[in-house]
Amino acid sequence: MQATTVLVEGESDRLAVEALALRCDHDLASERVQIVPMGGATSIVHYLERYGPKGADHRLLGLCDAGESRGIARALLRAGMGSGTLEERGFQVCDADLEDEIIRCLGIEAVLEVIEAQGELASFKLLQRQPSLRERSVEAQLQRFFGGRSGNKIRYAPLLVFALPAGQAPPPLAHLVASFGM
Repeated sequence: MQATTVLVEGESDRLAVEALALRCDHDLASERVQIVPMGGATSIVHYLERYGPKGADHRLLGLCDAGESRGIARALLRAGMGSGTLEERGFQVCDADLEDEIIRCLGIEAVLEVIEAQGELASFKLLQRQPSLRERSVEAQLQRFFGGRSGNKIRYAPLLVFALPAGQAPPPLAHLVASFGM
């Protein structure tokens, strides 16, 4: 069986993908799937050279933000991975980013319940009162909460995935994990 390498932008994405894979009963080790955080989408060329057709020749899958999709598509083309849509080439695209997808899928109230269970609801409410965030949507405030404090994206990614109702993961994440067994 050919090894599969899943390229994701960062550590929080890796943890979210692994959490959903676990929930879907994937045994990543026995399926020879590794999730590799690239430290940002602009690093993809290095990882394509290492794992792509001119390197280890792994089956490559990935997850990226919409804002990075054009650069990812160009890099895949240059690496010899075809010219179809990203999805046809095994790369799923999140509208804004994975956290945004999860927040929309889970819903504001459920996200707040996860934050409360971590004892950080008061901290979030304090953040909401900041002048720069008062007029912003709750979704934008949540994005700032997760992305603004060091380690929050990494801490909350698996917690939010485990809070999703069974079978209701965001489409890009669900499609990516479903493709592991293909």
